[in-house]
Amino acid sequence: MNTQLIICLVICAITVAFYIYGKFPMAVVAMASVAAFLVTGCIDGASVLGYFGNNNGIMIMSMFVVAAGFNKTQFVKNVANGLNNFAKGNLTKIMCGYVLVAILLSQFIQSPVVVFGILAPLLAQTVEAIGVKPSKVMFALGVASIATCSAFPLGSGATVAAELNGYLAAGGYTDFVVQLTDPMKARLPLVIVCALYCIFIAPRLAPDEPIVAIKQNENRGAQAALNKKKLPAFQEAAAFVIFFGTTIALIFQRYVGLDTWIICLVAGVLMVATGVLSQEEAVAAMPTWMYLLFVGSLAMGGALTNTGAGQLIGDAVASAANTLNNPFLIYLMFFLIPFLMTQVMQNRGVMLIFIPLAAQACKSMAANPVGAVICIQAACLTAFMTPMATAAVPYYMAAGGYDIKSVFKQSILPAILFCAVSVIWSTIAFPLY
Repeated sequence: MNTQLIICLVICAITVAFYIYGKFPMAVVAMASVAAFLVTGCIDGASVLGYFGNNNGIMIMSMFVVAAGFNKTQFVKNVANGLNNFAKGNLTKIMCGYVLVAILLSQFIQSPVVVFGILAPLLAQTVEAIGVKPSKVMFALGVASIATCSAFPLGSGATVAAELNGYLAAGGYTDFVVQLTDPMKARLPLVIVCALYCIFIAPRLAPDEPIVAIKQNENRGAQAALNKKKLPAFQEAAAFVIFFGTTIALIFQRYVGLDTWIICLVAGVLMVATGVLSQEEAVAAMPTWMYLLFVGSLAMGGALTNTGAGQLIGDAVASAANTLNNPFLIYLMFFLIPFLMTQVMQNRGVMLIFIPLAAQACKSMAANPVGAVICIQAACLTAFMTPMATAAVPYYMAAGGYDIKSVFKQSILPAILFCAVSVIWSTIAFPLY
């Protein structure tokens, strides 16, 4: 084991430890790791510049601008208000409407806390009007908002394949490509099971009365989304045309003749050029911290590849996987470990750790990594058991009047179901060999 390899492993271990520690912003930790890899010679300067200019990163940031422009339309408010007319006092119909809309919005808005924040006040008012406490429904709405985020190639979900391909490229494993619809193909059974569970089962298992007092939990962003001033007619139409036109262009990209990042970049520029977004709003819509995390993950993958550390780790994981000698158990390992870790640390941090390792493991086994990396992504996005997992959890705890014990109790059954469905389907839909 050479010195460069040991240095790389030490930096990776320290980076992971600080991600888990959680006292420093993950973007700061990511950039510190990039600097450490660069100074110690694990990666070179040209590679670092390439990571910052990565076309997948440009695509992701551009789609955030496009989504921000779409969110200024009256679409969300009109759909949410229409649910009350549809339900007509039936709790199952109410849950059907709100869960399906939550799943729909989670494809356009890459933030479960925003989706939940938009719908929670409306759902609370709807169920209270028929004599049902919010404690019966908020867990279901929260899980639907979290577990189905970016499952379909719509809006922010259209960038998932590009992001995963970026991880594979950083790990030097480009023999396989994640297609635009692969994440949807992998996660569709989970979305269906999640919808059915949240509509028909979760409300029956939820407490009839709040465990703790429900306080008025105002979400300024959510209230602003519902009460925002209507755009002028031209900008309203432009936002719809640009957003759905971009989605269609991404789906049929091979026929359009433009790279996906160019399509998204042009769409983002059009959102500003047509007056849907101001320059300040467009800049604010791009989460710099997330981009820096993405760059950090690319740098870690590159360092693991350059020093041979990735091969070493991949061989170790591959050895464990080969010892299992069962595709189901291998997929179970790829799902269960990240799923458990993402309950105590932010999901993107867990993805940064495990997706490059899974890619290296599959490379060592000469296996198809597509199903493995999507399985890990699905596991990391299924974070609803603890308030440390994602900001949406403490939000639905407050809105439903739950304590940690209540949330954990309600989470056990869906966690088992989601794990079983994801692992079994991944084994069938994406054979490793």
